Amino acid sequence: MDRPIVVVDADKAQCQKLCTLLERSNYRTVPSHSLTNLERPVEEGPLQVVILDLDTLPVDNRFIVDLRRENPGVRIMGLSNRRFHPELQEAISKHFYACLYKPVDTDELFFWLRSIWENGPNYGRDSGD
Repeated sequence: MDRPIVVVDADKAQCQKLCTLLERSNYRTVPSHSLTNLERPVEEGPLQVVILDLDTLPVDNRFIVDLRRENPGVRIMGLSNRRFHPELQEAISKHFYACLYKPVDTDELFFWLRSIWENGPNYGRDSGD
């Protein structure tokens, strides 16, 4: 894996906990506590994986569409306490690689991350444009 996983969670302790879990399994991470930080490019280049906490961030369909348009190869993973997000139904169905229920099942998280890196950045859904 050549680029870090960007973990975006307004809850700083929760964000750090997930970053630590990922780093212990040799994934590089970039913690972020707001969506505005995603508007700036990551130093390593285009985003490859972004994990968004849907419970702590003001995410909407437009934000997800814009993120994918600016980073066509990005794989977006969502985390939530809720099983259904009617306000994000379109974005989740078209633009999310996976949505995980909290607390995160580490086996499931690592399964999805391995599938991203094993299948390459162009595997999976198209940009939805």
